[in-house]
Amino acid sequence: MAGAGASGRDKWETAKELKKALGGEGGSAAADDLRTLLERVLAPEAGPGGGEAAAEALEWCRCLLSGGEPWDSFVQAVRAYDPATLCGLVWTANFVAYRCRTCGISPCMSLCAECFHQGEHAGHDYNMFRSQAGGACDCGDSNVMREAGFCKRHRIKSNSNVPCVPKDLLMMSELVLPQFIFSLIQHLREGYNEPALDLPSEKDLHKILQVLEPHVSFLEDLTKMGGAMRSVLTQVLTSQQFYKNLTSGVGENAYAKKSHEKYLIALKGSGLAFPEDKLACGVQEQGAGTSTLAVQGLAGATATSGQGDSSDEEDQDGSQGVGKRKRVKLSSTTKDQSIMDVLKHKCFLEELLFWTIKYEFPQKMVTFLLNMLPDQDYKIAFTKTFVQHYAFIMKTLKKSHESDTMSNRIVHISVQLFSNEELARQVTEECQLLEIMVTVLLYMMESCLIKSELQDEENSLHVVVNCGEALLKNNTYWPLVSDFINILSHQSVAKKFLDDHSLLVTWMNFVSFFQGMNLNKRELNEHVEFESQTYYAAFAAELEACAQPMWGLLSHCKVRETQEYTRNVVRYCLEALQDWFDAINFVDEPAPNQVTFHLPLHRYFAMFLSKAVKCQELDLDTILPDQEMLMKLMIHPLQIQASLSEIHSNMWVRNGLQIKGQAMTYVQSHFCNSMIDPDIYLLQVCASRLDPDYFISSVFERFKVVDLLTMASQHQNTVLDSEHERSMLEGALTFLVLLLSLRLHLGMTDDEILRAEMVAQLCMNDRTHSSLLDLIPENPNPKSGIIPGSLSFESVLSSVADFKAPVFEPGGSMQQGMYTPKAEVWDKEFDPVMVILRTVYRRDVQSAMDRYTAFLKQSGKFPGNPWPPYKKRTPLHPSYKGLIKLLHCKTLHIVLFTLLYKMLMDHQNLSEHVLCMVLYLIELGLENSPEQESDEEESAGGQERCHDSWFPGSNLVSNMRHFINYVRVRVPETAPEVKKEPPASTSSDGLASSQSSRRKSLQRENSGTAQVFSLVAERRKKFQEIINRNTSEANQVVRPKTSMKWSAPGATPQLATAILEVKESILSLLIKLHHKLSGKQNSYYPPWLDDVDVLIHPEIPRYSHGDGMTAVERILLKAAVQSRLNKRIIEEICRKVTPPVPPKKISSAEKKTLDKEERRQKARERQQKLLAEFASRQKSFMETAMDVESPDADTAMEVATSEQHVSEAIYDCVICGQSGPSTEDRPTGLVVLLQASSVLGQCRNSTEPKKLPTTEEEQIYPWDTCAALHDVRLTTLQRYFKDSSCLQAVSIGWEGGVYVQTCGHTLHIDCHKSYMESLRNDQVLQGFSVDKGEFTCPLCRQFANSVLPCYPGNNVERGLWQSHSNKCMQDLVQEVEDLQEQLGTFPVSISSETNLSKEMESVMKDIKSTTQKKYTDYSKSPGSPDNDFLFMYSVARTNLELELVHRGGNLCSGGASTAGKRSCLNQLFHVLAMHMRLYSIDSAYNPWRKLTQPMQDKNSELVSEELPEVPVLYRDVSSLLLIQILTMPQPLHKEHFTCIIKVLFTLLYTQALAALSVKCSAEDRIAWKESGALKKNTSSGEKSWEVLLGHVISELSKGKIYEEGETEELTMVNRDSVECYLQQFCLPFLRITSLLQHHLFGGDLPSCQEDEEFTVLANCLGLLPSFQSAHQFTSASCLDWPVPAFDMISQWCSELASFADRHPDQVKALLIQEPKWGLPRLLQLPENYNTIFQYYHRKTCTVCTKVPKDPAVCLVCGTFVCLKGLCCKQQSYCECVLHSQNCGAGTGIFLLINASVIIIIRGHRFCLWGSVYLDAHGEEDRDLRRGKPLYICKERYKVLEQQWVSHTFDHINKRWGPHYNGL
Repeated sequence: MAGAGASGRDKWETAKELKKALGGEGGSAAADDLRTLLERVLAPEAGPGGGEAAAEALEWCRCLLSGGEPWDSFVQAVRAYDPATLCGLVWTANFVAYRCRTCGISPCMSLCAECFHQGEHAGHDYNMFRSQAGGACDCGDSNVMREAGFCKRHRIKSNSNVPCVPKDLLMMSELVLPQFIFSLIQHLREGYNEPALDLPSEKDLHKILQVLEPHVSFLEDLTKMGGAMRSVLTQVLTSQQFYKNLTSGVGENAYAKKSHEKYLIALKGSGLAFPEDKLACGVQEQGAGTSTLAVQGLAGATATSGQGDSSDEEDQDGSQGVGKRKRVKLSSTTKDQSIMDVLKHKCFLEELLFWTIKYEFPQKMVTFLLNMLPDQDYKIAFTKTFVQHYAFIMKTLKKSHESDTMSNRIVHISVQLFSNEELARQVTEECQLLEIMVTVLLYMMESCLIKSELQDEENSLHVVVNCGEALLKNNTYWPLVSDFINILSHQSVAKKFLDDHSLLVTWMNFVSFFQGMNLNKRELNEHVEFESQTYYAAFAAELEACAQPMWGLLSHCKVRETQEYTRNVVRYCLEALQDWFDAINFVDEPAPNQVTFHLPLHRYFAMFLSKAVKCQELDLDTILPDQEMLMKLMIHPLQIQASLSEIHSNMWVRNGLQIKGQAMTYVQSHFCNSMIDPDIYLLQVCASRLDPDYFISSVFERFKVVDLLTMASQHQNTVLDSEHERSMLEGALTFLVLLLSLRLHLGMTDDEILRAEMVAQLCMNDRTHSSLLDLIPENPNPKSGIIPGSLSFESVLSSVADFKAPVFEPGGSMQQGMYTPKAEVWDKEFDPVMVILRTVYRRDVQSAMDRYTAFLKQSGKFPGNPWPPYKKRTPLHPSYKGLIKLLHCKTLHIVLFTLLYKMLMDHQNLSEHVLCMVLYLIELGLENSPEQESDEEESAGGQERCHDSWFPGSNLVSNMRHFINYVRVRVPETAPEVKKEPPASTSSDGLASSQSSRRKSLQRENSGTAQVFSLVAERRKKFQEIINRNTSEANQVVRPKTSMKWSAPGATPQLATAILEVKESILSLLIKLHHKLSGKQNSYYPPWLDDVDVLIHPEIPRYSHGDGMTAVERILLKAAVQSRLNKRIIEEICRKVTPPVPPKKISSAEKKTLDKEERRQKARERQQKLLAEFASRQKSFMETAMDVESPDADTAMEVATSEQHVSEAIYDCVICGQSGPSTEDRPTGLVVLLQASSVLGQCRNSTEPKKLPTTEEEQIYPWDTCAALHDVRLTTLQRYFKDSSCLQAVSIGWEGGVYVQTCGHTLHIDCHKSYMESLRNDQVLQGFSVDKGEFTCPLCRQFANSVLPCYPGNNVERGLWQSHSNKCMQDLVQEVEDLQEQLGTFPVSISSETNLSKEMESVMKDIKSTTQKKYTDYSKSPGSPDNDFLFMYSVARTNLELELVHRGGNLCSGGASTAGKRSCLNQLFHVLAMHMRLYSIDSAYNPWRKLTQPMQDKNSELVSEELPEVPVLYRDVSSLLLIQILTMPQPLHKEHFTCIIKVLFTLLYTQALAALSVKCSAEDRIAWKESGALKKNTSSGEKSWEVLLGHVISELSKGKIYEEGETEELTMVNRDSVECYLQQFCLPFLRITSLLQHHLFGGDLPSCQEDEEFTVLANCLGLLPSFQSAHQFTSASCLDWPVPAFDMISQWCSELASFADRHPDQVKALLIQEPKWGLPRLLQLPENYNTIFQYYHRKTCTVCTKVPKDPAVCLVCGTFVCLKGLCCKQQSYCECVLHSQNCGAGTGIFLLINASVIIIIRGHRFCLWGSVYLDAHGEEDRDLRRGKPLYICKERYKVLEQQWVSHTFDHINKRWGPHYNGL
């Protein structure tokens, strides 16, 4: 038999023979042969000897599998039997996939792009996403998605017509693959060395994996052959027989033995088995030869702490006690036997997975294992194997150094397995999946527990996770938790969990590890030196590990039938809580200055209670614990609420910023419904069941403001500094309002909740759709059914908000589409309580109030500063009626009374907010009164009944009218009440001092009318009563009457008792407050006295918005409506004219604090005023000075002041502020920005813009652009004519021309130099580079980079702007010629170097260096002066043409120049002219002569060697114009200017005729020729185009011009069409000339209709002798020939004719065929962004042929480039920067494909411009994070194009940064 080294042909032969033999008789012999062959080929002894050996082995395998057939045909054959109904495409991270919520059953459903686009998902709720961890396509899997969403390929049902697989096709595979897989396993065993205690040598692992790469890839290819091959692989992988035969390690093969031993060692080293365990479990370890090794799953780890082989698992704090406790805990909770089942690998799949885990999930292996999943048998086997190895995965993960990558890979696998409900259920039943998961999680957390320091630091037995550990900090646990959440989302699995008591116990145990973690202790002395950031980990852990599983479970407790589950959870939750209270030794008082935000057990309890009442109709009282437990339960959540208030009062400031971070995270939208909402709900439940007086007093005690609630004007607070008192009191009252008004869990429906949440968010700020989705707390469990974007969300949104479409603010900042509340929402639904609950930042509450105020002002409902409105609540669910008792308890009424009194007396530390909350509470009480009291009950003796308490009953309605006469207060010795001696006669003051009226006071005390009130004493008594209810002690507990407050020993303020005469009731206090608020006496008048209806319909709109007075009126009205007595009393009080409030006697200390407050207030007001004034000033400056946005606005600074005949222009210098003329010595300059521009070159010959290519067929070719055509023309001219004259026959600058723009501000050039110096020394990071001469205008901050000197003298020659002169044409022509001859007569003589000429030279240098050399050098001899000459007049041309483009391509709109006062063309002309005059034109070649004098026949000279000059008819007339003007001495006379134009117009007209003649057909030509000849001798012959055309045709016919093949013919029979053609031909020249005239001589441009443009401009330029009416007008009448026309024309034509004789093919091509250029446009983009994305994101780059990581496309020319790609870098320039220089001369506009954002490159800087694609809600989606479908926003695209054309990127976009050529 052929050896392994046989040549390729032999292999195939061998394979063929073997296959034949196997199919024949001696099958078994052949099988042995095959086995030996394979052993030799795959022998690992050879070691994976590098590439060759591996390739050789694989080659053999291919031959053998295909049985000698060619491999490709074998693959085809196998594919034919593929019954695939599943797509199953596996992808890795960063792949772009889709998720459709409409079609998905599982939230994890995902589709590959191909299946998505072939399915029908139009109008569905889908999004595109970049895969984080990798995934697989679910198309075709009806367990995960609805069949309607399947794509066309996977819709066909399976086994419909797939033929049966022929036996011999895969026969070889069944024999070869087992050995191949075994060899792979041997390689893996071989390669793995159990690391000693050091870290696994990652390098070695990677090496092995690289060697095995081809093997795994080969397997992967096999899986791709389809179902038939997969089932063979499945059989091989799962068959126990194969495994046993090959791996038993018995036999003569030494190598196999060694390999088997390595495997056993690896097993042992994995912490799966230890020697000690043998004793523990009594399992004897057999000899190494057999593979029945007992593998303990988790047991191994219980015997020692953590894993045996890693020493770092010992407890960090080294306290053994905790360690022991851990172990005790674990062994008592796990079901040992079930999870410690003997783990024994029984098939290849199991061992393969084992090694995959060992090697930390190599990507290739993962992909292979997942590729097999479409095979159903494999799927089940693999899932079971995965579960079996779950504990081992956790251990490997914990030790891994790359835990992030590994986590992603684990989830990549597990999400495919556990998302399938059927499979999850099966594994749960057969493999104890739930037990394994819970135990593994518990076990994982046990490794990082520390002792809890909550409450009782010394003796606490509670342990919590340590948030600083890597396990929590890096979220290492998330793969396991996410699997757990995933399986709990399946109803069948979740119900099993909720039924299983022992599992619930274990789970509560797990949750209790998080109870009280990350404890904060308040720093009282110095600031903490190191701010720990562990709180991120803590919040993430509670949300992911506790809350999300909780939401998962809750989602299955929705109906009555599930009551039992809730009972179970609540029961075990309470047990766990009881254990927790015991463990921390909690009795009744929480430890001071400590807070933890993490109480997951409380929250589980609360959420299941809420569910029970809301969905399961359970009776709340049957599942609530006893009162004592409720008291304990409420303490910690209440502690958190008080701490929030303390944190916001800056009492925790020494703990650093992180404590603020915690307070914010606790209420933040992703956490609030798992944190603050359950806490508040739990407090509401406790409040509804506990004694209300006890509850209220607890609240005030927790908030530390008990001492403040005294009627005395002074008090001492032992627990609070006075500066925190006010905000803590506000906090306590606000909390009570929240507690009593929120109905989130107390009866609101889901839709009402959603609406309330949405209104609250919208009231704070206008929001985008996506931020609303993000801010509205949705149920964190993805299966809960409230899917973002679900129908209810959209319908609620449309009912509460209006959409504001995205707008552009001037200044370029682009708005997104926003939603803003509707007016009726502000009117009826604005709920300040909800806003307070949901604000992360306190400023948002203010923002909501400001917006509310603005709404009221605008709608005219209330002009002043309103108070938060009172909103009616949804009715309470009957189970929570007890909550109302809080509003009707004496304790609360006493507090309210005291606070009202203090407000009235102006005691310190009370704010408007306090009053607002007090009134809110009173109103809540009136709204929710227990029952209508009958007025008759009130008997006269009622007053005497109540001896020792303040109020008679507990009903607020009746207590409101109860008068309180005297109050006994304890006050410090220093208080005014003590010192003051009241005169005996008047006791009306009631401030009786304790000395003078001791007798009186005793008397009073006995009569029991002076009230002493002690909150704490009350609370203690109540607490005792509850605790000792059964004993008799309750009777002996007497409230101590003496102590005002229970003071800590050691705090001994000197207190004296004083009696206060009050004589007020709540009603009278309210009325007096109304007077006080209004500042008027008797301001309150009962409204019902005028209008009785008020009492019947008390809901009056005028009371619903307003300030404090309105609130008081509303309350009084409600009180009157509820009881006749109240109504009567209110009327009585109003009748007595209230005496003025007694003037206050204020102690000096108090005075100081008050003064301080007042001073502060005044300072604040002053500051506000200043700021407002400053803002308005700034605004007005902005309006005048900065009008960058539109290029056509005027500026405040006029360059020229338009005085009538002053000779000199005056300029203001914006730096030194002086005004004056520009002089030779001290020139002034304009601030300008020079930039190279290729915008003009981008014009195309069509009006429609090109489309961006989105398929291979559409490509854009640049040869029809303006720049390309001009280039070709110049090159052709240079081929046939003399270089120097070519360079004057055209203009350049279509690409890379220099555009000059100014903001219109001027400065002295010396000032500018010192300004630049100061910028250079400025260390501040600027957005521009000073070294390159860049700066911002000192006045308007517009970007600039040069200064253009202003020419002395008046900048507009108004004196020369006379009417038409009388000189005849000939004289003028002569004068012009003479002027051109006398060079050097520049007023600024060039010989004397003045400052001005130096500056002019330097600015010329700037202009030159602005653009690249390739755009300035066109001559054949480099550096020739002709080059500079051409460049200079082309700069003028570029600026004129661009201005024309900015005006929309024509001058119809007229008016001043678009840039108006900002134009710098006049100054630019002076600079250019000065330089152009340095180049004298040889008079022999002066074009002026050729235009104005008939030449003598010089044909004789043509013999000379030189190339001829360019014929006049080939010259560009606009260029000639600029050459003429710029070489004349300045300032130019208007008459000379007109003369030049007239002469040039004759040439232009002749060119038009010549071009026209070429376009006619031969017949037409003859016809015109003849008709022209007839009219030739008429008087106006020279002014008739027919005659001239005839003449041109006859002259040109002399040469060979018309002989070459016909071009496209215009049928020009119609006279009008000829006239029209001629006008269109001449218009571009007339436009340029008119603009030039406007800039040189001033005067506005006339505006006109488009069809009159020619006439109007001709008239304006003085070409029309007298303006004729339009209908008989012909263009020829503008001609004014300086010499007889026919002679000139003949001369010009003869030049062409002689050229035609030599190069007949080029004659026509070079005639100027003026095409009508469209305006420059960017490429047209497709409507839908997906079109672009799908085509480009996978497209390969043409330069480097790779798929770029960051692809980008140029929006000017459509070139595809690699952004930041090093692959396409050339000379340190990356491709985008390079392209921006080639395509836009330094300006590039690129669309980043993967981000949908546009970036602009301008020279050495770049900026992010924004996106022109928005989603359906008008929002950008930068980086495609949300992946919603995006549509083009035409307005934005127009703005982008506008900025490109007007060159204003630098001014409008503010955020520029250097790109260092790296883009």
